[in-house]
Amino acid sequence: MSEMERGSSEPPVARSTGAAPSTSTVPVPRSSSFSCRPQPGSKKHKRTPLYQRSMSFDPGMLHNNGHTAYANGTGPGIRETGLVEKLLTSYGFIQCSERQARLFFHCSQYNGNLQELKIGDDVEFEVSSDRRTGKPIAVKLLKIKPEVLPEERISGQVGPDLHAYPFTVLHGYIHPVVSSIPVHLDGKSAPGQAPTGSVCYERNGEVFYLTYTPDDVEGNIHLDTGDKVSFYMDTNKHTGAVSARNIQLVKKKQMRCQGVVCATKEAFGFIERADVVKEIFFHYSEFKGDLEALQAGDDVEFTIKDRNGKEVATEVRLLPQGTVIFEDISIEQFEGTVVKVIPKVPTKNQNDPLPGRISSRIGFNDKELPFGEKDTKSKVTLLEGDHIQFNISTDRRDKLERATNIDVLPDTFDFTKETREMGVIAAIRDGFGFIKCVDRDARMFFHFSEVLEESQLHISDEVEFTVVPDMLSAQRNHAVRIKKLPKGSVSFNTQSEQRFMGVVEKEVVATNAKNASPTKAKEKEAEEGVIAYEDCGVKLTVPYHNKDIEGGGYPQAGDKVEFSINEVKRTGLQSAVSVRVLNRNASNGKRLLGFVATLKDNFGFIETANHDQEIFFHYSEMCGDLDNLELGDTVEYTLSKGKGNKVSAEKVTKVAAVNGISEDVEATVMIGKVIRPLRSVDPSQTEYQGLIEITEEGATKGPNYPFGIMGMSNKADCLQKGELVKFHVCTIAQTGQKMASNVVPQRRAMVECVKDQFGFISYEVGESKKLFFHVKEVQDGLELQTGDEVEFSVVLNQRTGKCSACNVRRVSEGPKPVATPRPDRLVNRLKSITLDDASAPRLVIVRQPRGPDNSKGFNVERKTRQPGVID
Repeated sequence: MSEMERGSSEPPVARSTGAAPSTSTVPVPRSSSFSCRPQPGSKKHKRTPLYQRSMSFDPGMLHNNGHTAYANGTGPGIRETGLVEKLLTSYGFIQCSERQARLFFHCSQYNGNLQELKIGDDVEFEVSSDRRTGKPIAVKLLKIKPEVLPEERISGQVGPDLHAYPFTVLHGYIHPVVSSIPVHLDGKSAPGQAPTGSVCYERNGEVFYLTYTPDDVEGNIHLDTGDKVSFYMDTNKHTGAVSARNIQLVKKKQMRCQGVVCATKEAFGFIERADVVKEIFFHYSEFKGDLEALQAGDDVEFTIKDRNGKEVATEVRLLPQGTVIFEDISIEQFEGTVVKVIPKVPTKNQNDPLPGRISSRIGFNDKELPFGEKDTKSKVTLLEGDHIQFNISTDRRDKLERATNIDVLPDTFDFTKETREMGVIAAIRDGFGFIKCVDRDARMFFHFSEVLEESQLHISDEVEFTVVPDMLSAQRNHAVRIKKLPKGSVSFNTQSEQRFMGVVEKEVVATNAKNASPTKAKEKEAEEGVIAYEDCGVKLTVPYHNKDIEGGGYPQAGDKVEFSINEVKRTGLQSAVSVRVLNRNASNGKRLLGFVATLKDNFGFIETANHDQEIFFHYSEMCGDLDNLELGDTVEYTLSKGKGNKVSAEKVTKVAAVNGISEDVEATVMIGKVIRPLRSVDPSQTEYQGLIEITEEGATKGPNYPFGIMGMSNKADCLQKGELVKFHVCTIAQTGQKMASNVVPQRRAMVECVKDQFGFISYEVGESKKLFFHVKEVQDGLELQTGDEVEFSVVLNQRTGKCSACNVRRVSEGPKPVATPRPDRLVNRLKSITLDDASAPRLVIVRQPRGPDNSKGFNVERKTRQPGVID
């Protein structure tokens, strides 16, 4: 059988990888039906007739001036194959398989039973020429049995990428380049030409390539290069080319995909894929890197595998941030209107990740764009009708457009139908706060995320807001869309410009008692005074409160006052404000000045203006805020007599500070000793004033000077009997009496001990021989040691009645502690003991010591030591 005959019955020829002499002609396999075109950029070759590339004979041998080269045309020729295309009674036509030619034949040239020859049968023949016309004809026809390919599925894979042309010249050889069908050509090609790809398979160590078309793929799926497939082989009867048919996908090629980690759990997570709008599961065991560094939002690449019928991501690796891009965001900004807001509480049937809608006119068309929770610049609540500004985001995967970077425009309140209210920031906590509303009694809750324009809010800032019901509790409201207003925009009250005259009909009842219960305190705070006045001949009354009084003193019943009327917008209630006392009722008691000398749990004492006595007062008689009352404060009061004819102060009012002692103070600094403390320090004594005796050099006694609370430099200091002090001498203008002023104690003592956060000073106060102090009271943050010399002040705890040191300042450091030598008697005893002495104390090991690493015994070797000697 000739070489060509072998080629017609063999399977498709494997792609050659070796070089061959350039002078020989390479036969093209019958299974490859490609046109011959040069590669772009290659040299142009003279087009060779197609039958010369299909057969190894000289066409010049067919013709010789209208005759064959051999007598009767019976000379030896090259056998070809073809297909009976047309068959008549005495002649027919054959379509050649190896070339584009149609040959005439006479039935007398058929070797066999002519009745068995049919259209479509494969025949083998020689080519000769007609003596009369000189045209090529087929002679010596022989019917050949069709090649029956094995009906078995062959496993293979889709070939490599398609090149620009179906032939590529490599090392002087023409090789077919095969691949999958490109996506852009799937179903589309030049007229009369179907798009093709190729599959390859291996047999007996050789790789064979077969073409296929989209119609040959089962399931109407797209195959990618590298996919594992199975198929049947099929032979084209017209061309004899072998191709693949009934192709089934066995396994997709594992491709590296990209995405972004969208969720992380305890042992697994999910990745948002960059190629399709889909999430894919991955287990932490598949992450190749530092798992501690992995977090939501990281860019990753991975391979997709099928496990238990589900796709999972494997071989997950980190990518540089910004590698994966899902969408393209427009540079241009657009304006639009919110037509559908995102519900605060999603419904059970809500599966749309972009439930919001924005209507906008873009170009000349009206467009409705979706948006989600993450598409707003801030967390401010959006309402239907809001005028907003946004960008357009286009998803690269499915080309979906949505609105993003949504920001509320300042003029949006002109478009919405919402009711705006005003108020003042009353309280601020961590992430939220409360607003005192102009038109509501209750304070309104708000979250910082609802503040527009990212402005920082502070207490007392004036704001405008919208009230909406809380989604979690329909009975509660909260403030949203909060806008900061300029100072002076919010007013809770309306105050009359006209001033009225009236008479105090009822005084404000004293309210403040430190030990009063909260319920009673609220009841007392509600009590108010009453002023009677006339307006246009009509007698009226109006309430007032102490906080609305101007000037030093509080009005009393019968006092003539001037005031304005304030009306609360929310309730319409009226009250007197800016109340000023014009003249007092003569029947009222005389108002006196004094100074707070002592404050106890629910009462105190006032030092008189002459600094020689103290007057009792109960906190219930205090007008004003008792929490702001401190020792040495100037107060105004009225004397009254209670049970047992005891004098006490009533209607005590804190007033502006005045000079407690006349400015006539001598410049000389005196040194003395306290021989009598104030009665607040020693309640057993009858005299209120304390007494200081001057100590001079060489003399034991000197003149004595009294002092009161206003003479103390530190009003809280408790001067004890016997303490040395420095002071000035001043003269009281009212009485001419000389008193001590600017009294400063000269206390020095040693630190007895320090224990963690507190310590004791060797100083005698009352019956105690040592004085407590806290380390927080040590100035400059120094750590005191036992033996340090310190200066300090002594204060009395009104609740416990015990004294303690404050303002502790170290004057000098004490001696450093040294190791105390062992007593001689102990050293002598140790030296006298011998190891042989049975009566000597012995050390018996009950349990071996164990180290931190569970090792037993000591690592350091023991050394022999001399008794009584310290290293």
